[in-house]
Amino acid sequence: MALENQTFNSDFILLGIFDHSPTHIFLFSLVLGIFTVAFMGNTIMILLIYLDTQLHTPMYFLLSQLSLMDLMLICTTVPKMAYNYLSGSTSISFAGCATQIFFYTSLLGCECFLLAVMAYDRNIAICHPLRYTNLMSPKICGLMVASSWILGSTDGVIDAVATFSFSYCGSREIAHFFCDFPFLLIISCNDTSIFEEVLFYCCIIMIVFPVAVVLVSYARVILAVIRMGSGKGRHKAFATCSSHLMVVGMYYGAGLFIYMRPTSNRSPTQDKMVSVFYTILTPMLNPLIYSLRNKEVARAFMKVLGKGKN
Repeated sequence: MALENQTFNSDFILLGIFDHSPTHIFLFSLVLGIFTVAFMGNTIMILLIYLDTQLHTPMYFLLSQLSLMDLMLICTTVPKMAYNYLSGSTSISFAGCATQIFFYTSLLGCECFLLAVMAYDRNIAICHPLRYTNLMSPKICGLMVASSWILGSTDGVIDAVATFSFSYCGSREIAHFFCDFPFLLIISCNDTSIFEEVLFYCCIIMIVFPVAVVLVSYARVILAVIRMGSGKGRHKAFATCSSHLMVVGMYYGAGLFIYMRPTSNRSPTQDKMVSVFYTILTPMLNPLIYSLRNKEVARAFMKVLGKGKN
């Protein structure tokens, strides 16, 4: 009982990734700059897709959901990190830690499934264009997106509840800049080996299965593109798919690195660096990749700017 009271009543200590040396002050400023670009880029993408009726298609609806998830993801971790660094505080409450774990793992799970849905969408659009409106109708598209949110949120609830079913004692220091459950397992007073094994199999479902869907979908897409007679059509198909593949490679690669290794093989420094890429840099790159390589998004942006000037 004493251990349980200690777990629920004591704050955790986030060790962070920056000190107050000139180099780290510069790096912290860089992270804030990346956060600002990511926040603005994803917000603009959501607004453009909402305001421009020509972007009201399944592909752009899925892209708007990806931007929404990225926006929520960076807001889950960066503001608290910035507050702690600027205020000199290092603590985070039990409730705050549990909230971060829930939203962070939920959003990562949601994106895993959403990227698989986006790959399926491109597969249908290129391999079965005449059946696209039926196979990717608004109802079916909405159901797949809702399923991504539900499955991701379910994973978040399970991870948060399971993580805080353990007792935490000692220094309660988390060698990270936010609460991520693999780092809490390291400081747990209990044997977490069974949970880690269950976690491994959950990751197979949450990461490996969507990756398989993505690989199969794009294998079919590449074969279909090679058979295309039109050079213009082939170029457009490759341009659309290459953007998605860049995002998929960055996202799943980092996810596999962080969550499919046992706790005993972890390096806190490596995990923190990958987490920065995973949680801060990727949300910034996603809207840039899609907008810079997409003429329809650029057209919608210029259209909105034109209306603003009038």
